[in-house]
Amino acid sequence: MRTGECVTEREAPQDRLTGYVECLRDACTTGRRMTRTELEARRAEGERAAEHGLTLRVMIREHLAVSQEVLTRVPIQQAGSLLAVTEQAVDAFVEGYERAQLQAVRQEEAARREFIDDLLYGRSDLGRLAERAERFGLRLSQAHAVAVASGPEPYGDGYPVARGIESAVLTRFAGRQILLTTKDGRLICVAPGDQPEVLAFFAKQAYAATDGGKVAIGRSHPGAGGVVHSYEEALNALDLAERMGLDGPVLHAADLLVYPVLTRDRQAMADLVENFLGPLRNGRGGAQTFIDTLTAYFDSGCVATEAARRLSLSVRALTYRLERIHSLTGADPADPVNRYTLQTAVIGARLLDWPDTEV
Repeated sequence: MRTGECVTEREAPQDRLTGYVECLRDACTTGRRMTRTELEARRAEGERAAEHGLTLRVMIREHLAVSQEVLTRVPIQQAGSLLAVTEQAVDAFVEGYERAQLQAVRQEEAARREFIDDLLYGRSDLGRLAERAERFGLRLSQAHAVAVASGPEPYGDGYPVARGIESAVLTRFAGRQILLTTKDGRLICVAPGDQPEVLAFFAKQAYAATDGGKVAIGRSHPGAGGVVHSYEEALNALDLAERMGLDGPVLHAADLLVYPVLTRDRQAMADLVENFLGPLRNGRGGAQTFIDTLTAYFDSGCVATEAARRLSLSVRALTYRLERIHSLTGADPADPVNRYTLQTAVIGARLLDWPDTEV
């Protein structure tokens, strides 16, 4: 506790109890209760005590000590009135104290949320952001990596899932500079870039707590802007997982760099998709059926029996589809020369949401 607070608590109880002794004595004489003005004065003193960081237990003891002193100087038949006013005074004081604490908590939560928004979106001056970061346990001079978890439902800071994960991570890595929060219904962990074990543990906890959700981990990047970069990588990885149907509960942005490379020239990829896969629209079932067939075929290492199993088809039916693809496109999926182009076109189709979306 700061020195000024100690002096306030130790040396000036009479200031905090101004009017209280007179109220007690008057109540004993007249049998009245506290007026609205007197109650509001007690609430105001409670707020002031909380704002100065004084201990509520000590404040209550002061009220009770004054009541005890007055009680020794009045007839016993007046004790009931004194006790009733004491109860009113203490209740009002505690109400004011708790009201001030709640306001402080709300202000702290608002400041934390504003900081997190600025941190993840890069909307604040980097120097000022670095100063604010230390208040919340981060040193932005270091490199950081971000993990983002999504589940079947949105999550907020006060949700049991978020609280449980935060408790597990902070207990496991006590003393580490870690920030756990939520944003847009997702769970987020920011940790130093040289501590991948933190994000790995977070991913394990989040996967279990979200009943099989997905977690994406961005690469480590230096500085305040690095947090934004890593966060965006993690979000993009989650988006890729959904569009590409990627398996696995944990995705690492470093393992998915080929996808943004393939779509860096969107028009070139769109031309490739349209030129090679466009003719599949003319086949029975439409283009999507053949894209699903090629996806299963390539994902299974071009092993027909495994691809047929994944599609719940007979090997003969799968072979017929592959032959039909060859006939429509002029490219043979089984031919090493054509295979790479077809596989790239299929990846592009899934990234561009083709054929549902025109490219």
